[in-house]
Amino acid sequence: MSETTINSNAKSDFPTPKNCFAETVTMVEHYTDRLFKFRITRPASFRFRSGEFVMIGLPNAEKPVFRAYSIASPAWDDEIEFYSIKVEDGPLTQHLQKIKVGDTILMRQKSTGTLVNDALLPGKRLYMFSTGTGIAPFASLIRDPETYEKFDEVILTHTCRDVAELKYGQELVANIKDDPLLGEIAGDRLRLYSTVTREDFEFKGRITDLLANGKIFTDLGLPPIDPETDRGMICGSMDMINDTKVALEAFNLIEGANNNPQTFVVERAFVG
Repeated sequence: MSETTINSNAKSDFPTPKNCFAETVTMVEHYTDRLFKFRITRPASFRFRSGEFVMIGLPNAEKPVFRAYSIASPAWDDEIEFYSIKVEDGPLTQHLQKIKVGDTILMRQKSTGTLVNDALLPGKRLYMFSTGTGIAPFASLIRDPETYEKFDEVILTHTCRDVAELKYGQELVANIKDDPLLGEIAGDRLRLYSTVTREDFEFKGRITDLLANGKIFTDLGLPPIDPETDRGMICGSMDMINDTKVALEAFNLIEGANNNPQTFVVERAFVG
């Protein structure tokens, strides 16, 4: 992994589109040849709920390409963090993966999304099911004290193809537990359940298979999901979302939304 240095030549000849912020990249860290995170300055007027997403782009065209990105930082953070894949021919990510500190990122002024605490009914235990960069909204939520006010226990599941791709989530949880304030709030109430699908690892398999055969509950020492006490959030690829939704419905959980809180919610915003 590596962090960039200041790029003093990060200027754009294109005007900032209407209803957009033009913010400065403050940090870039590459995890693998497929994954990286970056942080940008936060506009003083920008408000969002932890777990929401926003449209971002680059000032490299008269009509820049925008894509939906979950905000990985919590609502109280002074900066905005994103966690991204690298797509060689992606309309946005083929350029985004080359950004350096000092470059400009365009960000729409309004955030939205269903992976927010308000979209769930009160419960005892919250499961966050993620694959790949789908962990991003949960990176926001597990760093927000409100999540621990609403749930006694938070279980973040993160499934990737290879062990190296788990590092963002592992670092994230370790930093929370080491933080003087967040560590005291989260403590042992935050648990990370990482699995891989292509390499040998302590826990292996697709999360839907682990839900179906009950291994996740055996591994965690917990009872099966109970709609009276357990809540769920899902973020990942379309196939993963659909399959995990079916799995949660088999436990009698009901999909909700901002205007209709229920026992689980999904996010359908994608990056490309």
